[in-house]
Amino acid sequence: MSTITDETKPSAQTDEAELGPNDMGTTGRDPQRIPLPEATQPLKIVWSYAAVLILIHAAALLAFVPYLFTWSGVILAILGHFFFGMLGITVGYHRLLTHRGFTCPRWLEHTFAILGICNLQDSPARWVAIHRMHHQHSDHQPDPHSPLASFLWGHVGWVVCRHRDLDSTSHYERYVRDLLRDPFYLKLERYRGWFFVFVAHAALITLAGGIYGYLVGGSAAEAVRFAASWYVWAVAVRTVFVLHGTWAVNSVTHVIGYRNYETRDNSRNHWLVALFSHGEGWHNNHHAQPRSAMHGHRWWEFDMSWWVIATLEKVGLAKDVVRPKLD
Repeated sequence: MSTITDETKPSAQTDEAELGPNDMGTTGRDPQRIPLPEATQPLKIVWSYAAVLILIHAAALLAFVPYLFTWSGVILAILGHFFFGMLGITVGYHRLLTHRGFTCPRWLEHTFAILGICNLQDSPARWVAIHRMHHQHSDHQPDPHSPLASFLWGHVGWVVCRHRDLDSTSHYERYVRDLLRDPFYLKLERYRGWFFVFVAHAALITLAGGIYGYLVGGSAAEAVRFAASWYVWAVAVRTVFVLHGTWAVNSVTHVIGYRNYETRDNSRNHWLVALFSHGEGWHNNHHAQPRSAMHGHRWWEFDMSWWVIATLEKVGLAKDVVRPKLD
């Protein structure tokens, strides 16, 4: 098996011959519904995933408890959305690891990957493999999370239901052999090492909240309150917000929005999703030119993640930056 090639990298040409004239948005007609991926049948919930997601959402709902409100927790949640969400998922997992829209020193790449893990979106290799598969078969079988199967499926159903192909050796061999040559990523796959990274980061934030609470409140009771507050806001609320921002790219931007480009899928640009996901919502632009590190192609399409990458390029930490080919 060769390394990742143009056939396994995202491409607007992949599988085009398999599509009928009425299948996707290039004809101007409504896209047809597609069945769930065959590898998910019969549907079976993966309770190890579902339970963790239920628990983190339940913890996030505790934000409505007045006792757990602290301004420091709220501020950390907002900062964490940028620090972990944007740098970890948008810049790291997506534009760097999946599409290689730029290169950077190995230490910085690994840092971005660790930040990505702190969003509870699986290991870097699995995330990248699924996303590369999505681009290859976008909105057509066997796209793992097309909302044309159902909106709920495209948003979160695919996360909690078994997909026999996604964890197979051949799947990893085909889509992320390049990534797993690095022992760093291989270690994260073994014994769910990535999950323990998430747990460790949550524990550190909670511990820091306890120390801060004791210093400013002067009592054990305040230490406990701040520790709980920082966990709820800086870990749970922030994680849930990032999760749904990423999932919305999979669901909303394949259903609602406008198109700058005619692509063989139903990808759309949606300003609100772009705002919540630091530029990922300019999804039609991205599907038209997947390797481009810039997703906002029009002057009004604000893409904060691109400005981060451009800044890294100016200071010499990002090289080989891929820019879009604009008319």
